Amino acid sequence: MLAAFTINTAENLPIGLLELISESLRVSVSAVGLLVTGYGVTVAVASVPLAQVTRAVPRRHVLTGLLAALVVSGLIASLANSYWLLFVARLMTALAQALFWAVMGPTAVGLFAPEVRGRVVGALSAAGSLALVLGVPAGTWLGHQIEWPVPFAVLAGLGLISLMTIAALLPTSRPEAEPAAYGRDPDARRFKIVLVAGALSATGAFAGFTYLVKFLREVSGFAPSTISVLLLAFGAACLVGVSITGALLDRSPHAALTTAVATQAVGMLGLYVAGSDQIAAVVFLMLMGGALGPIFMTTQNEMLRCAPGRTDIALAANSGAYNAGIAAGAALGGLVLPLADVRGAFLTGGLLTVGAYAVLCGKQPPRSR
Repeated sequence: MLAAFTINTAENLPIGLLELISESLRVSVSAVGLLVTGYGVTVAVASVPLAQVTRAVPRRHVLTGLLAALVVSGLIASLANSYWLLFVARLMTALAQALFWAVMGPTAVGLFAPEVRGRVVGALSAAGSLALVLGVPAGTWLGHQIEWPVPFAVLAGLGLISLMTIAALLPTSRPEAEPAAYGRDPDARRFKIVLVAGALSATGAFAGFTYLVKFLREVSGFAPSTISVLLLAFGAACLVGVSITGALLDRSPHAALTTAVATQAVGMLGLYVAGSDQIAAVVFLMLMGGALGPIFMTTQNEMLRCAPGRTDIALAANSGAYNAGIAAGAALGGLVLPLADVRGAFLTGGLLTVGAYAVLCGKQPPRSR
């Protein structure tokens, strides 16, 4: 959980430090923004190849290697005096994350009985969501109070604690012999459905979420100070959604996924329709926030259940597809903005999410016995 918190904080930390990094390294804000975009593209492209390359390596060794890369990248970022050195540090972090969730999921749930594994996925996801509620705001505050490299050094320290704990305590075994190495109920068709629905929902979410501040300012009319509070509340809603959904994963895994996708669709379309009313905007914003985290968590849980082969490869494919959706959504929203303003971005995102829901609810043929 500490490793999940650390790596998700490292992923999103530059968002809160864009202007500080820009001024310090004397590059444009958009150039610093590429550190975030390039990160997502790297994760999307590298996830499956890295999982294939390391499929025979004991998970304890893989995780310690990934966390070592996280520590080194954090130290490089904390010492970076040029844009390209920081770029190298971000590339290392992205490569670590590309494999992290594929390996961490089966390793963690394999330590527990099958009937409680959903709760384990929920715990890991809650720790990851806490990065948005606590990690990034705290890192942003620290960077403004001292210097922007300091939060990266702190993350390197947290990564080192995780590395030492896992290296000392995690059992070493052959990956294919671990309890969660293969799906509990292999289903190639379900695997493809969840993969497509997850990518569609991510594309929809980030077509709007990328421009959320612009929406809240121009459509809803909130003051900048209020928007900061709303973003914090959005992160809190995400954490609450993950916590509630995690408790239900073992009992109703399929319903948990479809409910999360439907909730995101309602939130985004509600913002499009009624976002100019501030009370309605807050309600639909919380619905969207409450669904964003659970969607990725529930797709990961489905991969552990229906993977047609090794679960680490399935989870890597899911992570890659989701991150590809994030990059595509941000780009799509940018294309929509000049054509239909920021409300159009949320309409587009909402309709894509409805498409994801339709994919999940499509009629499936009976499985052969």
